[in-house]
Amino acid sequence: MKVALVGIGKIAVDQHVPAITNSPDWELAATVSRHGSVDGVEAFTDLGELLETRPEIRVISLCLPPVPRFAYAMQALQAGRHVMLEKPPGATLAECHALEAAAKAAGLTLYATWHSREADMVPAAKAWLADKVLKKLTVTWKEDVRRWHPGQDWIWEPGGLGVFDPGINALSIVTEILPHDIHVTDAVLEVPENRQTPIAAQIGFHHPQGADVSATFDWRQDGDQIWEIEAITDGGTLRLSGGGAQMEIDGQPSGEAAALDGEYPRLYDRMSALVQKGGSDVDLRPMTLVADAYTLGRRDTVAAFHEDG
Repeated sequence: MKVALVGIGKIAVDQHVPAITNSPDWELAATVSRHGSVDGVEAFTDLGELLETRPEIRVISLCLPPVPRFAYAMQALQAGRHVMLEKPPGATLAECHALEAAAKAAGLTLYATWHSREADMVPAAKAWLADKVLKKLTVTWKEDVRRWHPGQDWIWEPGGLGVFDPGINALSIVTEILPHDIHVTDAVLEVPENRQTPIAAQIGFHHPQGADVSATFDWRQDGDQIWEIEAITDGGTLRLSGGGAQMEIDGQPSGEAAALDGEYPRLYDRMSALVQKGGSDVDLRPMTLVADAYTLGRRDTVAAFHEDG
């Protein structure tokens, strides 16, 4: 299938282009971007022009920041194209519901992707937790924003999510592996005095079986990056680390440690299957938790953040 990639930034170049190029199911047929391009691929600066001149491209994959994404997605759906959304699927939940309704009405595929769910050990963690009683779950997601999001000022503006841009990855795993849904009960959001979105957050959750569930997100991490989820149950303790690439049960490794380079290929495999069977996949639970954290969260002003330190 021919696919057009819209938004040629860091995530597109690092993840989407290799995943498409190495897939037997896909051909990168065009790009749309004001600033970026891919060697050997026809480049457009306007989505409308691509939709008009390349009707054989049936799938549009959007890698734009969240705020402008809705307009592009709706334009593609209204032109009869299937749409794949980078996480988070939009700037607001209402936007996502509108896109889902439009795709359903047109009989098109809409896929709200969560790449961290495709980490190697996430399915194994889900299977292990399925018959356990959860007592405590702790999420610790700490990374260096300068390392992973250099120069991406949009992330600090309204709709950019701030530390929830990586934090939503953790929540996408949690909502996938837990047998029961959780919801936010309290949150503290640490917002730099010169920014609009938080640089750190602490969140508490309600669990229907009474488990103690909490998350700590921080973008000021020096040294080793930490992406961990620990679940204490009646049957032992599970620990996911490396963003879901490694798993331990009671301190013992379970399976081989894996790299995260399989996440995006699996997303495109899933999109291929959805298009072929005429289905959609729009799970908004991770985004709902983030929205509720913003609604309930107390804002604490912290020191200014500057890209150059």
